[in-house]
Amino acid sequence: MADAQAKFLTGNLFRHVSVMSLTSSVGLMAIFLVDFVDMIFIAMLGKAELAAAVGYAATILFFTTSFGIGMSIAAGALVARALGSGDSQLAEERKTHSLIYGFVFGLIFAVVIWLNLAFLVSLLGAQAEIADLAVGYLQIIVPTLPFLMLGMMGGAILRAHGDARRAMMATIYGGAVNAVLDPILIFGLGLDLTGAALASVAARLVIAYAALVPIARHYGGVGRPRAAGMLRDIVPIATIAVPAILTQLATPVGQAIVTRAMADYGEAAIAGMAIVGRLSMVAFGIVFALSGAVGPILGQNYGAGNSERVRDGFLAAVYFNGMVVFVVSALLFLLRAPIADLFSATGITRELVFLFCGPLSLLFFFNGVLFIANAAFNNMGYPFYSTFLNWGRNTVGMVPLVLLGAGLLGAEGVLIGQALAGVIFGGLGWVFARRVMREAPGVLPATGSEFGRQGRLMALLHLRR
Repeated sequence: MADAQAKFLTGNLFRHVSVMSLTSSVGLMAIFLVDFVDMIFIAMLGKAELAAAVGYAATILFFTTSFGIGMSIAAGALVARALGSGDSQLAEERKTHSLIYGFVFGLIFAVVIWLNLAFLVSLLGAQAEIADLAVGYLQIIVPTLPFLMLGMMGGAILRAHGDARRAMMATIYGGAVNAVLDPILIFGLGLDLTGAALASVAARLVIAYAALVPIARHYGGVGRPRAAGMLRDIVPIATIAVPAILTQLATPVGQAIVTRAMADYGEAAIAGMAIVGRLSMVAFGIVFALSGAVGPILGQNYGAGNSERVRDGFLAAVYFNGMVVFVVSALLFLLRAPIADLFSATGITRELVFLFCGPLSLLFFFNGVLFIANAAFNNMGYPFYSTFLNWGRNTVGMVPLVLLGAGLLGAEGVLIGQALAGVIFGGLGWVFARRVMREAPGVLPATGSEFGRQGRLMALLHLRR
């Protein structure tokens, strides 16, 4: 049973990376695309304050979702390791305990955020009517965080078993529900932002249900928790989850810094930033999926003690990331005008969209490298490396670059400073990941020339394995 489930211990690694990333990204992009369409619908209402409110709310939602991502990383990593080591009983127990801890912690976190929404929105620079709109929108969505966490963790557990298709379908179902309800609630019933929020609530509940049902039907379900097991597993769960959550929370903190800096340039600049944020998630959904997709591949092989396949899997992911970013960036550049027209973007809003669809999109490669490095750190027992790099990028790296960019180039400089911080810390992620893999015997080749030769073969020949 364990051998059948630990499917990444053999086979073509580039194919594993491609399949896991593409299937994971389809699910992610189903959600991202709905958010993108939400923004189009809201822009069609012709009210700039609504688009600005969504921009502020998105930063808070990113903050809450990051908590779920951190817990899902822990669940996926622990289950994948147990499967890789051949201990299916341990995998079953950690699946159960992770889901329980995730729901409870998610509930606590949602309550804390909900009680402080007005304060958090004001910190981002929202004022008067826009602040009220953002708070009202968030008050509807935030209480569903525990269910979203169940869906995210359930998807991570499915991917740890190598079942990327069912994990993907859970988010596709949620995206489909959101896509159907959005126009009905926003336009048909005239609910505007409230309609968009209610559609998101329904989607989150569907994702949770669709992720847990396959676990119940095909992977033993959720067993009865035992006090001894819960106490035993809280340490390994926390060891990965705490730094992973801290790591993920760094991104919305960085986004909050960008949002606050952009607020100085008015509602049009905030709307442009919100469009760019939604667009980047849709365009680079495959890249965003890399960390969660590559994690089980690295985790299973690390658990099996196969350090060479850990290294090969890491390099396969980097090359896959480069191919995706190049192709997507070319398409964005060619379609930049139609994309801006979708939102009736003019002035600074249009300029920000054009900037992202030009040189900034190419720099997303470094974000992908950092995502892959994070997967390596989380699955090889060095989660605080992820925490250090992500917080460094989103604080000491981003703040001076964003302020410098704003001072020299205005609103466009804010986005440029943010992108340059990603370049610097993506490079550091590469260096740190090589160091981590070098500590395990046989993970890295002895010479740089061998590294380059094997890397090219991996990309061009799709690996010998």
